[in-house]
Amino acid sequence: MSEPTNEYQERRESRPPFEIRISSYRSGDKFFCKVDNVSPGACVARGEGATREEAEAAAIAEADKALKATRVLG
Repeated sequence: MSEPTNEYQERRESRPPFEIRISSYRSGDKFFCKVDNVSPGACVARGEGATREEAEAAAIAEADKALKATRVLG
C-alpha cells in the first residue's frame, strides 16, 4: 500500500530584481500555492484553484503586482 501524497512541488523563477520561490501542493480536491521572495523568504502572495496551474497563476499574478509596487533601494 502506498502513502498518500500532497503532490508538493517547488521551483524558483526570476522576476528582476527579485528571485521568487513558487511552492504548490494539493489538499483534498484543491491546489494551494505560495510565492515568496527567496531572500528574506517573506510570503508575497497565495493562490488556490481546482488545478495546480490555476493556483499558481493566481498567486503569481498577485506576486507580480506586489513586486512591481515594491521600491528597490540601491
